[in-house]
Amino acid sequence: MRSISLLIMLLAITSLQAQNFETVISSYLDNSSEEFNFNRSDLQDFKISDASYSKSMDLHNVYVQQNYQNTPVLNAIGSFAIKQNRVVNFNHSFVTELDQKIETSTASLSAENALSEATNQLNINTSFELVETHSNVEFIYKSDDSAEVTPVKLTYVLTEENKLRLAWDFSILTHDESHWWSISIDANNGQILRQNDWMLSCNFDSKYSHHQSKPHNIEVNKNSTLSFVSDGSTYRAYPLGVESPNHGNRVLLNQPADATASPFGWHDTDGVAGPEFTITRGNNVLASEDRDADNIPGYSPDGGTNLNFDFPIDNNLPPAFNEDAAITNLFVWNNYTHDVWFNHGFDEDAGNFQQTNYSGQGAGNDFVVADAQDGAGLNNANFGTPPEGFNPRMQMFLWSPPGPPSDPLSINSPSDIAGDYSGIEASFGPGLTPTPITSDLVLISDDDSSTSTDPHDACDPLTNASSLNGKIVVINRGDCFFVDKIQAAQNNGALAVIMINNVFGDPIAMGGDGSNITIPSIMISLTDGSAILSKLQNGQTINATLVNNGPFEVDGDFDNVIIAHEYGHGISNRLTGGPQQANCLFNDEQMGEGWSDWIGLMMTIQPNDTAGLPRGIGTFAISQPTTGNGIRPARYTTDTSINPATYGLSNNPNISQPHGVGFVWATMLWDLTWELIDEYGFDPDLMNGNGGNNLAMQLIIDGMKLQSCNPGFIDGRDAILQADMLANNGANQCFIWKVFADRGLGFSANQGSAFDRNDQTEAFDLPPNITLPCENLAVQSFNENTLKLYPNPAEDILTIESLGGSIGRANLKIFDMNGRLIINKPLDFNQVQNLNVSSLNSGVYLIKIENTSVDISKKLIIN
Repeated sequence: MRSISLLIMLLAITSLQAQNFETVISSYLDNSSEEFNFNRSDLQDFKISDASYSKSMDLHNVYVQQNYQNTPVLNAIGSFAIKQNRVVNFNHSFVTELDQKIETSTASLSAENALSEATNQLNINTSFELVETHSNVEFIYKSDDSAEVTPVKLTYVLTEENKLRLAWDFSILTHDESHWWSISIDANNGQILRQNDWMLSCNFDSKYSHHQSKPHNIEVNKNSTLSFVSDGSTYRAYPLGVESPNHGNRVLLNQPADATASPFGWHDTDGVAGPEFTITRGNNVLASEDRDADNIPGYSPDGGTNLNFDFPIDNNLPPAFNEDAAITNLFVWNNYTHDVWFNHGFDEDAGNFQQTNYSGQGAGNDFVVADAQDGAGLNNANFGTPPEGFNPRMQMFLWSPPGPPSDPLSINSPSDIAGDYSGIEASFGPGLTPTPITSDLVLISDDDSSTSTDPHDACDPLTNASSLNGKIVVINRGDCFFVDKIQAAQNNGALAVIMINNVFGDPIAMGGDGSNITIPSIMISLTDGSAILSKLQNGQTINATLVNNGPFEVDGDFDNVIIAHEYGHGISNRLTGGPQQANCLFNDEQMGEGWSDWIGLMMTIQPNDTAGLPRGIGTFAISQPTTGNGIRPARYTTDTSINPATYGLSNNPNISQPHGVGFVWATMLWDLTWELIDEYGFDPDLMNGNGGNNLAMQLIIDGMKLQSCNPGFIDGRDAILQADMLANNGANQCFIWKVFADRGLGFSANQGSAFDRNDQTEAFDLPPNITLPCENLAVQSFNENTLKLYPNPAEDILTIESLGGSIGRANLKIFDMNGRLIINKPLDFNQVQNLNVSSLNSGVYLIKIENTSVDISKKLIIN
């Protein structure tokens, strides 16, 4: 069990680091609070919640939690980038004027009563047991129907009335994992002040995107180059870049684990050579089937001591018959996604998903639990991301096939009831196949002695057991368990079971623990069953056939862009605000769905793809050709005649929230990716390549680390620009600005409130210091015949000297790389000028010197 105290102990912050960071941050806040529109007193009681090192930017990302009298303020997070004991970037979601907004500061409701209030108001039938008391304001509870522990702690929540109320904050995972509620309950009146669902369902904004619930009763060398782990493992799965069965073929992957991200292979958990598991389980993910939707890890294929996961697929059979191949592909693609993004900064230090953190950084104990062919839904997928140290959950569902399903039951005789009948297969046991089961029907009979008064519901001892052998057995639905009824028929030689519903309406999918059931079963409606029942009760012979001729449901476990999309929710949620935060992406203008779509696209990009090639999302899952739109309003492409999305579209009520809003953001990120590929080329090595695609991946991951909690589009854009400044000396500022401006997120764009998706203002202009066409600033050279700037990089004094001509008096302007004018003064350049730049933060700046005869731009670096 992972306790709060243990989590805190395992955070990747040494006491010496934490003290040093606190000193640096305190000094920065002392000097900068007015600039950021808050009082220093608002941050008297801050605490460092997370700290991690970003290799690409060569700095530490340090996250600060705002507190009031040692009680945290929900989502009030400061994101500091610290390099060489200096804050080089700062974004925040702090609450200003804390003292004036505190409405309640004592709790009259206990933590246990708050849990009870939440379950009552959400109609959740569960209870909680106290397992640990960390303090009088922090407790650990465990629910009676979930393996998850629930930390409960006091926090302040900002209400719509702009008041801070004391609340008990905790999460509740429902039994079917359809919801993972993160809740704040008023600590005095029991009112729900805040409610987020960590289980992000990708309701894909199309006619295919409904969610139908069926009834149902677990020190790496980061400088290493690309290499692979020698564990002998092989997997028959789709390789990186192949989106689905419609986009390419499975291949036999030999030892595909990346040596940097998974140094002991995909089946290790202890950091010692040799696998701990031979099934689809390891340090990064546990993949298993969950067709009965009980959320207990089910069957996982076993590769044996050789770790050989080479399983066939028969597309002429229902998905359950291909579970070995499906679970293997789900396991491979979760590990692929882990390894690729580990190498771009979503590593142990940053709060990724692993059982054991080999570097000793981060908390660990939070591998992904991935359910294949999950029976809790249809036409969907989801991912739930708790704070670091707790397992995220991925549920992959089946998707409706094209066209109506065939009727599974055919009555062959007598002629007056002959024909086809609809029915629904049980969620347990083997399914029907294209191989027909033909036999006479026999109505089960019992002695009707104690459990039920219905002699045909198999709830009491059977009286015609000897008649069931080799027959299709008919049973009435009744008061005992479906599994027990079918087990009784199976024990006496039945070939299959037809269950007749006992209420009018459609039949249901029978549920239960059917791990011992070896015969197929279906339920038919009461209306259809009545005629069959009547003839059997009168002694007439009925001959019937059970068969599944398709079309079969489509298995989402083979749609790799959806798998990567779901995993992407975990990446953006862990990186925004730091690993200990799980509620920073629930504001109206947040871009979580956009990052996830983009991550799916990046994982499935092909070397021969082009910027204008339209890409759909989820075309395989919804049985579209590869040229279809998939599950988004338009395909992703730089061609605006196909995808015309701009920032203003996010205001459109016809574009949904969050998926439609995310679609607009992903469109911009996809354009940025291709802008950088055009400049730097494409590298098929997604782990450690040096192409424009790798650069885009790095910048966007780093941007997530730099941005504030509750970001909007402008926040996300500026974080990417700042990531480029910190990692590349601003070499790509022009390219980044161009892409965003082309899609309406230009210099004058305004996001309004990030909590309101209807107040955005788009603009297509560039900052005054950016001119087209773009040039790579990293290779710019100074025109020594016109002007000389030295030293560059500068620290305190910058000397500017005119060479080979008279500039005379001119305006000197210095812009930061977000286009903000920092310095503007007239100078006489007939003389050598010494400019004090000590007030400028480290980074890249643009200097413009202009008058009626000259217009000179230079890059300036401040160290």
